[in-house]
Amino acid sequence: MERNILKELLAWKDKANRKPLILQGARQVGKTWVMKEFGREAFEYTAYINMDNNDRMRMTFDRDFDVSRIIEELGIESGTKMVPGKTLIIMDEVQEVPKAISSLKYFCENAPEYHVIVAGSLLGVALHKGISYPVGKVDLLSMYPMTFVEFLNAVGETNLASQISDYESDVHTVFADKYISYLKKYYYIGGMPEVVKSYIEEKDYSLVRKLQNEILQLYEQDFGKHFDNKTELERTRMVWNSIPMQLSKENKKFFFGKIKKGARSADYEISIQWLIDCGLLYKVHCVNKPGMPLRAYKEFSAYKLFMVDVGLLGAMSNLDSRSILEGNKIFTEFKGALTEQYVHQQIIGSTDLELFYYSNQSSTNEIDFLTQIESNIIPIEVKAEENLNSKSLKAFVDKYSPDISVRFSMKNYIEQDWLVNIPLWEVSEIVSVLMRDAR
Repeated sequence: MERNILKELLAWKDKANRKPLILQGARQVGKTWVMKEFGREAFEYTAYINMDNNDRMRMTFDRDFDVSRIIEELGIESGTKMVPGKTLIIMDEVQEVPKAISSLKYFCENAPEYHVIVAGSLLGVALHKGISYPVGKVDLLSMYPMTFVEFLNAVGETNLASQISDYESDVHTVFADKYISYLKKYYYIGGMPEVVKSYIEEKDYSLVRKLQNEILQLYEQDFGKHFDNKTELERTRMVWNSIPMQLSKENKKFFFGKIKKGARSADYEISIQWLIDCGLLYKVHCVNKPGMPLRAYKEFSAYKLFMVDVGLLGAMSNLDSRSILEGNKIFTEFKGALTEQYVHQQIIGSTDLELFYYSNQSSTNEIDFLTQIESNIIPIEVKAEENLNSKSLKAFVDKYSPDISVRFSMKNYIEQDWLVNIPLWEVSEIVSVLMRDAR
């Protein structure tokens, strides 16, 4: 399956000032596959080493940071020739050998001719546990579930996928029904590679849901492995299991009182940060004024939490396939949660934009997302269907007069005097649209 991140890895390979690369991302998003595929496509040799339960590698890195010796022992462990410029060194589940992370500083300083990439399912957590982090000596790259465009390519709809970048094309009008059909499938299947692969091979929605539930079980098992404190473990599970309910509310701000009566934010800070470090949750902060820069106006105590994948959100909510594909009452009531999750997932998975949301002090006027491109503050409204009633967005535009405002909906591309409507299937192309309009 084609993954866009391979292009970024190829760019890293040829960087003049290349450093060892840390690949971050949640469990099951495809990190191991993409690293090996990158090695197969771009190098003569790939030295793949899994650090999980690997006592030999723990001994290798415990001794010292003699990079020449370490490279030699990595070659023995992987059974691979270690040739500068021709061998890709992959250290997977690297959080299990913390000194391997620290060693990246010495790879950068003493062996820059080697291509080194490391990853781990809980690497983000490990980096917050006091490991000697090689500040300034590594490159970082984040990996996410498959985007909708990647999904279309994977299921063989390459022509539909290629037309998405031409957002004003008549193809979007003529084939809108096909885009919408696949979009609903994506809402159900999501972007976890194993799940997408199963759908392609079996076309069995019950198997899709089975695999999604297995992934969710793996995540919960991780909770148990990494929390010795039973109170923190229970709080982490409560936060995690509350996400579908939190996102289904009209006001999607995370309310601790919805987890447990009398719950306080301070009691759950560790659990939320742990889930964010794992790549399972993403925090979108509120701003009550769209000033420049947006970061300066964010409220640390007010935020939404989004999940890693829209398909997993549906699985946690126990939405059956007919609810989504046929749009019956269950989906109708939950479609706002799925659609906002989908939009968030596409934007962070295909752009470098930082997302916020807007709410005034009385909470009577909320904008689903705000982002900043150069000097433009851009409000984004999300509509699950073709309903184009945009009272909140219009009120925001009247008050703050942004140069660009955006609405995502099931309608085709429409330019109006005060906003641009972008079809939901084109979310990944938001930057190209907005950069054009910002000129």
